[in-house]
Amino acid sequence: MNKKWKLLLLTLAAFAVLSACTSNKITSDEAEQAEKQATEQASGQKDNQSDTAGKEQNEGLKDNKAVSPDNLIDTLTNGSKDAIYEQFTPEMKQAVSLKDFKSSADSFLKGVKSWAPDYRTEMNGLTEYAWVDDTGTKGIRAYFTEDHQIAGLSITLLESHPDTDNKLTKTEFQFPMKGEMYVFWGGHNVMANYHYEHETQRYALDIVQTKDGASYQGDAKDNANYYAFGKPLYAAADGTVVEIKNDIEDNVPGVMNPEQPAGNYVVIDHGNKEYSITGHIKKGSVAVKKGDKVKQGDRIGDLGNSGNSSEAHLHFQVSDGPDLFTSQSLNIRWADQSQELTRGNTVQGLPE
Repeated sequence: MNKKWKLLLLTLAAFAVLSACTSNKITSDEAEQAEKQATEQASGQKDNQSDTAGKEQNEGLKDNKAVSPDNLIDTLTNGSKDAIYEQFTPEMKQAVSLKDFKSSADSFLKGVKSWAPDYRTEMNGLTEYAWVDDTGTKGIRAYFTEDHQIAGLSITLLESHPDTDNKLTKTEFQFPMKGEMYVFWGGHNVMANYHYEHETQRYALDIVQTKDGASYQGDAKDNANYYAFGKPLYAAADGTVVEIKNDIEDNVPGVMNPEQPAGNYVVIDHGNKEYSITGHIKKGSVAVKKGDKVKQGDRIGDLGNSGNSSEAHLHFQVSDGPDLFTSQSLNIRWADQSQELTRGNTVQGLPE
């Protein structure tokens, strides 16, 4: 990939809510830097996005939204890239120059005939919009602040894996939580699901809980203020517990633990070489032990913020082996086929 494209991708990562769950074994230098930037956002910098220059820019943009989500793609392809750059936050401008922005965008857009909207999602004061080109091989994401600045912009090559995308687990799984939850990462391309590029976590999900477009209220550095923290977790299907971890401290939000990437976890063998892996569990809350037989819906622990996690969330996946980083991720057959567990969707879990 063109290094300038990576620059824009890194800039976007500064405004992600969750950092990667991946271990250092499968994370590039660029992704590690992106994770560091993501932790800064997760630890509450969303409340301090703009310095004095940013505030001055915001005042002008409130009355003159030169570039909006509705016209961004047309402006990028046929209009003034200077106008787009002028709407970048100060942090964006510091990360990439106008010259590099123009040259990388021109190179990326070459040969593209059309773009179609892919998804829209809102979280903690930022609204993300995504588009995919007519060939399905290129994607664009943009983050807009409440004051109409462009806080993130990524141009991404998209790769598909139809051989595994279209092959579902033999086991039928229930969603492992109760109530209404929000899919932060999930889907079959790297824009919707950053896990997708790694075959060991390709179909993993990161799940949070939101209210009024936010995953927490109050002090962003207090786990208790995150709506998902402490919520019960359940066995997604019948099986045998084969691995657990229960003694990893929960992180202060924004401070991750890359040495123990999965944090506390429960691994369940469901037969057919299918293992569910539930990660980032709250310390001391694991309610099962190795060798236990569990039924679908049995409580196995509480959602936490342990491991390589920047805020309270559930990492859930099914693999063909019990090890998160050496087994191959499997596409999950869900019992409820009516819900799409893809980025930006709210899903209804088990009945309360």
